[in-house]
Amino acid sequence: MTSQVSSPAEQADGAGGAEPAVVGEQRTPPGPGGGGKEVRRLDRVIIRFAGDSGDGMQLTGDRFTSETAAFGNDLSTLPNFPAEIRAPAGTLPGVSSFQLHFADHDILTPGDAPNVLVAMNPAALKANIADVPRGAEIIINTDEFTKRPMAKVGYETSPLEDGSLGAYNIHPVPLTTLTVEALKDFGLSRKEAERSKNMFALGLLSWMYHRPTEGTEDFLRRKFAKKPDIAEANVAAFRAGWNFGETTEDFAVSYEVAPATRAFPTGTYRNISGNLALSYGLIAAGRQAGLPLYLGSYPITPASDILHELSRHKNFGVRTFQAEDEIAGIGAALGAAFGGALGVTTTSGPGVALKSETIGLAVSLELPLLVVDIQRGGPSTGLPTKTEQADLLQAMYGRNGEAPVPIVAPRTPADCFAAALDAARIALTYRTPVFLLSDGYLANGSEPWRIPDQEELPDLRVAFADGPNHTLGDGTEVFWPYKRDPETLARPWAVPGTPGLEHRIGGIEKQDGTGNISYDPANHDLMVRTRQAKVDGIEVPDLEVDDPDGARTLVLGWGSTYGPITAAVRRLRYAGLPVAQAHLRHLNPFPRNLGEVLRRYDTVVVPEMNLGQLATLLRARYLVDARSYTQVNGMPFKAEQLAKVLEEAIND
Repeated sequence: MTSQVSSPAEQADGAGGAEPAVVGEQRTPPGPGGGGKEVRRLDRVIIRFAGDSGDGMQLTGDRFTSETAAFGNDLSTLPNFPAEIRAPAGTLPGVSSFQLHFADHDILTPGDAPNVLVAMNPAALKANIADVPRGAEIIINTDEFTKRPMAKVGYETSPLEDGSLGAYNIHPVPLTTLTVEALKDFGLSRKEAERSKNMFALGLLSWMYHRPTEGTEDFLRRKFAKKPDIAEANVAAFRAGWNFGETTEDFAVSYEVAPATRAFPTGTYRNISGNLALSYGLIAAGRQAGLPLYLGSYPITPASDILHELSRHKNFGVRTFQAEDEIAGIGAALGAAFGGALGVTTTSGPGVALKSETIGLAVSLELPLLVVDIQRGGPSTGLPTKTEQADLLQAMYGRNGEAPVPIVAPRTPADCFAAALDAARIALTYRTPVFLLSDGYLANGSEPWRIPDQEELPDLRVAFADGPNHTLGDGTEVFWPYKRDPETLARPWAVPGTPGLEHRIGGIEKQDGTGNISYDPANHDLMVRTRQAKVDGIEVPDLEVDDPDGARTLVLGWGSTYGPITAAVRRLRYAGLPVAQAHLRHLNPFPRNLGEVLRRYDTVVVPEMNLGQLATLLRARYLVDARSYTQVNGMPFKAEQLAKVLEEAIND
């Protein structure tokens, strides 16, 4: 995605106005093929599906997203679901939602607030109504608004009758009844038929926004291939929802959002989530390095999808090991690295704590290892399905002794692919473990991704040690496992079993060069400083600053804050306010020009989904008074809130 500001429509990224902006006078009058209904052209729409965690809201949102991607819109998604596999039905903690922002132009966020809310029950309505702006459309499943479900969430009277929803455009639809009626000829029980009400809702929204349908019907037939009756029932419910929108008087208008033909460079695109992009990046890294890819992992939300995906790709030289615990997972990955593979372990914050000793061992052994941390809310078990950026200091310092580890952070779901390749480059070139810090927002969110040609990918091939590399004073040629490359300070990578390259491994301090056990104070000081110098010397690009107006205020972010920050910056610039923007991918080492960039501005604002961890590092390293703006509610920033914060900083 580009950060170039090119049209008023783009400035609205992330806004949640009551009515989607209509592009000019682009309205299609009633006529043949339109069911006699008006069709309005919009530049963007934000839709949120919400219901019980058993109502299939994630599947519904995912299918709507897939068809939207196939249609050619730019898009950004925000899945939001409980940590429990089946949370208590009809309760506020059990609400699952999926928000999709799609447009005919370049967008960066899933949107601040929905233009359309689909509420499958009272809990879904109550949990989400505060986010819905006045004038927005709400489609409500009236069948669920009976006394008991409403009492369960604190509704003393029906919101459909007491006037509390008067500020919204309400569409009462008996989704459950209509679904059961549509499936009466399939011989299903009422409970089985009711399960398809999410497909009825999907069909209705697909009609309302002119989404393609063939892909969803094919998907349902594949998904339920072993139960063809269930497959056809879901297809029938989906079609019934479409037909209901076409024929009912309650939906007099449908909407079109044109493909984003100008938003993307020429190429082949697909919709991709952050975890899927990261998985593909790891596979590509192994192929580009000419090495087998080995994943040693223990399942943990929200990182488990990477294990699931990589396990499907044995044909690309990928081996996956689901270990009995986090420690075994990283131990196996480090062992694979010792054996000449690209070793990877995936986890989230609690797992990083358990892996810390082995990460320190990888620092001591100086072997390439990727530690993928999909951050989530903490501490301890915390909020497993919510997002946070609070593991930065843990990645930077969370080991005993001086154990420096490079840190790379992707900025968008699609960028997880490139970040994985970059992390692998560093690990292989400098013989070091590397942290890759993604988070739940990136992992589960999705956006269009241009599939690169193979020639665009970096060459990551490495040369293993194959013989002696040092000559002793008496002329004897020997292998020194800690004799370093003078440019990278990397030690040679010797595959076990290579004749003459036998050497010690283990966590006790090594003697410089020989790798023998050493307790010598001077040697320890040398080795500690050498390992730090190796990380400090890693080649990373200079920080690029987007500052077209010579601003006095800089907003600096890292990781998944890129989308909301960029959307906020667009708003301010469109309003005539100068603000500069920069975003960090490399957090250890920092880009070499970072200090100079920070000192160039009167005010530096650092938004983070933690309590100010990057800001703390910047203040300590560069002695700048970075302003920290933080949020730790398990959700990503909204563009509007960041725009207000930055406007205040500019006007100070």
